[in-house]
Amino acid sequence: MMLTLKALHISFVVAWFAGLFYLPRIFVNLAMVPEASVAELQRLLLMAEKLYRFMTPLGILAVALGLWLWFGFGFSGGWLHAKTLLVLLLVAYHLYCGRLLRQFQAGQNVRNHVWFRFFNEVPVLVLFAVVFLVVLKPF
Repeated sequence: MMLTLKALHISFVVAWFAGLFYLPRIFVNLAMVPEASVAELQRLLLMAEKLYRFMTPLGILAVALGLWLWFGFGFSGGWLHAKTLLVLLLVAYHLYCGRLLRQFQAGQNVRNHVWFRFFNEVPVLVLFAVVFLVVLKPF
């Protein structure tokens, strides 16, 4: 049972991260759309909205299965607390992406494409940290 839950957890984490990697990339493109390109803007907004709606349940399932593994099978260690903190950061990042999407939809984006390029790197850094914590269990 535990290995099945682990496999599902990893699968949902991978799928959620795909969205966390791609949605901010759409934001980069949205920030670069010229004002006269209404069709391009609408297409990118639709893509971003559909992706956000798709990746949200994936993130919920990834977190729920991770909690089930933790509390149901007694995983422990300081590494797990550090990982949990990073997961909370990812949840906040995910929710902030939703806020940024709503700003784009309302025509209220105030950030340029360069800012979004840096913003896009946050989940990559968190992923590296989480993988090292899980594999090495340094504390």
